[in-house]
Amino acid sequence: MRAAIAILLVILVILGATGGAVRYFWSTPPAPFAESRMVTVEKGESFQQVARALKAAGVIRSALLFHLYGSFTGDARTVKPGDYAFRGGEPMVEVLRHLVRGDFVVITITIPEGLTLHEIAERVGRSGLVCPDDFEREARGGALVRALGLIPFGAEGYLFPATYKFSPRANVNDVLFAMLSRFYQVMTPKVEAQLFNMGLTTRQMVTMASMVEKEAKVPGERPLIAGVFYNRLRRGIPLQSDPTAEYSLDGDDAPASVAVRMPSAYNTYVIAGLPPGPIANPGLRSIDAALYPAQTEFLYFVARDDGTHVFSKTLKQHNQAIASVRKLTHADGDAKTSNGRHSE
Repeated sequence: MRAAIAILLVILVILGATGGAVRYFWSTPPAPFAESRMVTVEKGESFQQVARALKAAGVIRSALLFHLYGSFTGDARTVKPGDYAFRGGEPMVEVLRHLVRGDFVVITITIPEGLTLHEIAERVGRSGLVCPDDFEREARGGALVRALGLIPFGAEGYLFPATYKFSPRANVNDVLFAMLSRFYQVMTPKVEAQLFNMGLTTRQMVTMASMVEKEAKVPGERPLIAGVFYNRLRRGIPLQSDPTAEYSLDGDDAPASVAVRMPSAYNTYVIAGLPPGPIANPGLRSIDAALYPAQTEFLYFVARDDGTHVFSKTLKQHNQAIASVRKLTHADGDAKTSNGRHSE
């Protein structure tokens, strides 16, 4: 009888100790960390592996209890992959809630329409994600660019403007792949058919779109500007686009009046036809304008101060428009013009 009582007491002590341990591991979170600790949940990883990773990082006290709780509630099946930053001091319930909600760390990079490859590299670099020099080098002649046949001009024009979200572990090729992938998503069979109908290559279309992007300030004028450029191409008239000449300066802040006088393969005051490649990275509206230009007889345009343009059919009308714009703005210098700054 005494032996049975002793065994019972031992069992009760063990159960009490176990219960105390469970309560401790469950309700007592680790102390807050001096710096956040990163835990990565890989796609396809088991919940047991996730629990072990959290325990190894000191985010939870017991991988076993965490695994049992997640399995019991069913939340183990809804954990989202990603990179999670934990500050410590959170109970297991909160830790699991982060994983289920997908509160993972992302680096957001927004690429506006009309930036050059160099400007995009600088913007990506400011995010702290990758080195801008590394990005620019890969974008101009890296393995991915070569595989896509974008040599010798690189990815200029093909880095699609959008807002991107990256893992903190993303590398240069991850970033470059995301931007190029978004561009090629735009190249649907419908677009390919339109290119065939127009007799254009993808590079020629993107080059045209990049010029429209740099010239247009008002969305509704993009097809009109594209139409002017196509009209001039058909007639063999130089495009005389200031942004192409400015692109030749490789970021120098020289005024357009200087740029247009400098010989370059991109200076459409000097060369006939399209420049050899894009001068910026156009957005969807400019790509659409390059694919579906307005059908007009306009050959010239001049910009007003508000960003809108006056479109003209003849050089005489264009010169009158320039005079009118100057008079309205009381400008002493040249009005900002394209396609006919000089008499032909």
